[in-house]
Amino acid sequence: MLTALADAPRHGYAIIQEVLAISGGRTKLLTGTLYTALDRLLQQGLIRIDHEEVVDGRLRRSFTLTEQGRSVLGEETERLRAGVAEADRRLALGRLQLHGGTA
Repeated sequence: MLTALADAPRHGYAIIQEVLAISGGRTKLLTGTLYTALDRLLQQGLIRIDHEEVVDGRLRRSFTLTEQGRSVLGEETERLRAGVAEADRRLALGRLQLHGGTA
């Protein structure tokens, strides 16, 4: 969800759609799950309400990352990058072992 808010503020339905797009259709957020997570991220100070508007008689809130949220997302990105590098390294070693030490 933090990634979905990294480039622009978004309201709930737009976050659901962005997460679906980012994950290549693998992650489908349910509305209840979304708003529970948004409440938690608000409490943690990782996101904030960017603006509110009334659409079709209902309040629509748009959310954006805070500086702390950007920092946490950056740290998580680095952690994932390190994990990918380690997986690549181990896969390469496994290929070498399968081929008797020759590439």
